[in-house]
Amino acid sequence: MTTIHDLTTPALIVDADLLERNLGTMAAALPGTRLRPHVKAHKCTALAKRQAAHGHHTFCCATVREMVGMAAAGLGSDLLLANETLDARRLAPLEARVTVAVDSEATIAAAAAAGGAVREVLIDVNVGLPRCGCDPADAGRLADLARQHGLGVRGVMGYEGHAVGMDDRAVRTQLCESAMELLLAAHALTGGDLISAGGTGTYDMNTWANEIQAGSYALMDTAYGKLRLPFVQALWVWSTIISLSPAYAVADCGLKSLGMDHGNPTVVGGAVWFCSDEHTTFAPDRPARVGDRIRVTPGHIDPTIAYHERMHVVSGEQVLETWPVDLRGW
Repeated sequence: MTTIHDLTTPALIVDADLLERNLGTMAAALPGTRLRPHVKAHKCTALAKRQAAHGHHTFCCATVREMVGMAAAGLGSDLLLANETLDARRLAPLEARVTVAVDSEATIAAAAAAGGAVREVLIDVNVGLPRCGCDPADAGRLADLARQHGLGVRGVMGYEGHAVGMDDRAVRTQLCESAMELLLAAHALTGGDLISAGGTGTYDMNTWANEIQAGSYALMDTAYGKLRLPFVQALWVWSTIISLSPAYAVADCGLKSLGMDHGNPTVVGGAVWFCSDEHTTFAPDRPARVGDRIRVTPGHIDPTIAYHERMHVVSGEQVLETWPVDLRGW
């Protein structure tokens, strides 16, 4: 029997019971096609199969690589590439229903030129996050252009990413509502069945979209953990203390194994001072020894998982399964 103490650190650990709790909680809140789980959060087809077992069979991807991997794993009944691409030819030939986000004449032309790999699109609308998406007023023109290119227009999508992480629920709600007003105005111009939006932070308040693109809910992180959502942190990085000084300890995980864009990780039993390439320096709450193992919880799971080749699914200290992070890369 393999235990977590047998693993080489740093190692990505998933608590099996907490993962199932999160998946069940979301399935009860957003059953079936009300949720389109975003696999960019975990990049793991084995975990996506657990989501499918909870009734979620439509999926959202961020990269062509994720789309190809999901189709190869038999999870291609309805895949949305919720990102613009000029490389849509790589989506052929997939045994999958493929939909691609477009927000310009160029991305529509790329989808249409993909040799039949893309037959359907969503018009991606800028709803307040300065990232991808067209002006809401231009959505109808782009939808018409897509149809002229022989593409089916399933509707619109728009991500209120500037809202999902707001600590104050009232502020989060107001920002979400304002964003969805823009998306609904765009949808009135484009038509189609889908209004796709949302994330873990707005999954229960975004009642305007008819499908929610949440991903982090399955494993959670410290950034979303601050929002008092009904999901629990089910993932951490298992690390070893490799050096001690009178005031601090050093563990063997750092910038190359932890997503840091949402701030420092947290350490169970200590206060993090800083992270460097291969190290986390922290002040322990209790006497520590070289060789002690510690839990380090990342601020942002998405980039954290992308640094690792595998995740170990555990019950207590027993390793039940090891899942490849098989959707990494591009």
